Amino acid sequence: MLVNLKQIIAMAEEGGYCIPAFNVYNIETAMGVIKAAEEQRAPVIMQVYPRLINEEVGYYLAPVILAAAKKATVPVCFHLDHGPSETEVQRILYWGATGIMYDGSVHPFEENIATTRHIVDICNAIGIGVEGELGHIGSVNDDAMDEFTDPDQAAEFVKKTGVTCLAVLIGNAHGHYKKPPKLDIERVKAIRKSTGDTPLVLHGGSGIPDDQVKAAIKAGVRKMNIGTDVCCAFAEGTLESLNDPCRSLAVDLFMKKAIDGVKALAISKIKLVGADGKA
Repeated sequence: MLVNLKQIIAMAEEGGYCIPAFNVYNIETAMGVIKAAEEQRAPVIMQVYPRLINEEVGYYLAPVILAAAKKATVPVCFHLDHGPSETEVQRILYWGATGIMYDGSVHPFEENIATTRHIVDICNAIGIGVEGELGHIGSVNDDAMDEFTDPDQAAEFVKKTGVTCLAVLIGNAHGHYKKPPKLDIERVKAIRKSTGDTPLVLHGGSGIPDDQVKAAIKAGVRKMNIGTDVCCAFAEGTLESLNDPCRSLAVDLFMKKAIDGVKALAISKIKLVGADGKA
C-alpha cells in the first residue's frame, strides 16, 4: 500500500525501529525490494536520486515504483533522495512521490533553513512530509568530512523548518567505506534531546557495522538509506548470470538472479534495522 513519509516515519517512531530506505534504479531493483518487503512483512521506502528525475529514466521509473507500492500489502513510501532544488521536488511530486528529501546542506545555515522551509510549505499543502539535512553528508572519497551536525543548530533548524525527519552527519558517508566508520552515538542522543525527539536519518547505510547501526537506531535513528549495496547486489547477480554457461539471453530470465540478489540484500537490511514483521 502506498503511504507518505509522515505515516511511515510515525510507524517507526512509535515502534522504536528503523525504516530501510532503498535507492532503486530500474524495475529489477524495485522488484527485489518489494519481494523482500512482502516476504518479511516490513514497511519500506523506495527512493530515487535526483539525476534519475532529471533524466529520461525517472519518467519511466516513477510509474514502476507506484505500481509496486499500490500492489504491495505492506506500507511503501515513494521518496526523493537528496533533491537539490525545487525543480526536482515539483517534478517528482507531479509523478506521484509521497515523500521528499530536500538537501540544502551545501548552503550556509540560514539559507538552508529558508530553502528547506520553502519546500516544507509546498509539501504541506498536499500533506507530504519533508526530510531535511544539516551537516553535509559527503562521499567516502572526499578528502575530509564536514563538521558533524551540531545539536543546538539542529534544534533551531527543526523548529524553523518544520521537517518531518532530519538527516545528520555523525561519522557516516556515501559509498563503500575504506575502513569501518565510527558513528558518534552520543551525538545522536544529544540531537534527539535538543530537537524534541525528532526522527533522525542515517545516510550511507552501506557498510556501517551492524552493532553501530543498532546503536544508532536505539538512540533515535528512524530511517536508514541503502544505495551502494543495492547497486552491488544487482551487479553481482548480473555477473552470476553472465558466468552461467546455461544462461538464457531472454532479458526477463537473465535478470532473475539480479532481482534475487537485491531481494537477499534487502532482507538482510530489513532484519538489521528491525523492520521485519512490523507491517
